[in-house]
Amino acid sequence: MNLELEPFFDQSVDCLCIADYEGYFVKINPAFKNLLGYSEEELKSKLISEFIYHEDKERTAAHREKLKNNVPLVNFENRYVSKSGELVWLHWTSIPLRNERLIYAIAKDITHSKKLEKERISYLNQLNEVNEKLKQQNYTTSHDLRSPLNNLMSLVNLIDLTKIDDEETREIFSLIRLSAEGVNNSLNAFIDSYKQNDIQTENLKEVRFGTVLQKVQNSIGALIDKAGVHFQIDFSKLESTQFKSDFMESIFLNLITNSIKYAKPGVPPKISITTHQTNNEKTLIYSDNGLGIDMDKVGHLIFKLNGRFHGNEDSKGVGLYLVHTHVTSLGGTIKVESKVNEGTTFTIKFKGRTNI
Repeated sequence: MNLELEPFFDQSVDCLCIADYEGYFVKINPAFKNLLGYSEEELKSKLISEFIYHEDKERTAAHREKLKNNVPLVNFENRYVSKSGELVWLHWTSIPLRNERLIYAIAKDITHSKKLEKERISYLNQLNEVNEKLKQQNYTTSHDLRSPLNNLMSLVNLIDLTKIDDEETREIFSLIRLSAEGVNNSLNAFIDSYKQNDIQTENLKEVRFGTVLQKVQNSIGALIDKAGVHFQIDFSKLESTQFKSDFMESIFLNLITNSIKYAKPGVPPKISITTHQTNNEKTLIYSDNGLGIDMDKVGHLIFKLNGRFHGNEDSKGVGLYLVHTHVTSLGGTIKVESKVNEGTTFTIKFKGRTNI
């Protein structure tokens, strides 16, 4: 290493290291040694893979092979096991120098942010459960109230007021009938209002697929370029739909970043996005050529909050949950078809008026 760079290497608060193509550390800076708790001799005496948490070894090895094929590594996260046995989350940027058969890498300790993210997802899970329980309770209460109320109205309607001589009593029964009808009308109005609010159809506007997709592509252009993504886009049969623009952005963003994250090692992602309209059915189809998902094992969990399907702990388990929520909250549907190593297809059907 250039002597002029030694102070930068030794004093950096980030973890810096140099590794060879055989899988050993060649040089490690003090910050890295202090973080993991091993001596330099301990770190250099074993293969790097021996310090990596067992669940992340296979995924790390696949990305390491890409590095040896001269493909830089960015935004990669994995876990190391420190000398004390604690897991340490690291966020890597690595550059291969093929002529020297060396890999230069910078790692940031993101353990704290991962813990915060785990807590956030836990709170989201709790809030989601509470929300579902409250929603179910509202529907159940409304349903349960209808039966005795309808029964009360039936009994009141059976009373023949002409057979009651006392005028005050007749007036009381008339008021009871009006009150029962009023409660029934209020209950029906509440249920209709609740259903309307539940699907969040307010503030919809005509959203153009091409415009939103371009915005998302621009926002993650560097990530798309580094991954070598190839897009096949055809919105000619359906150019827009009544939707929420920010929801559509989130759908495209999460699906595209998932396709990049779960691409097959060494295979550039191919993403196809097309739209169709048949009679009153409006459909968007999104497909990729990635790792795919074992639907028999985890198909029922795909849209659950905190769901993970490739043994990747760097996944936050929120993306597909958000996609599903955005689609279904506006009355649409989404289904998944996937096979391991053959890619994944999402079919989204929209509700409401759509223009071509």
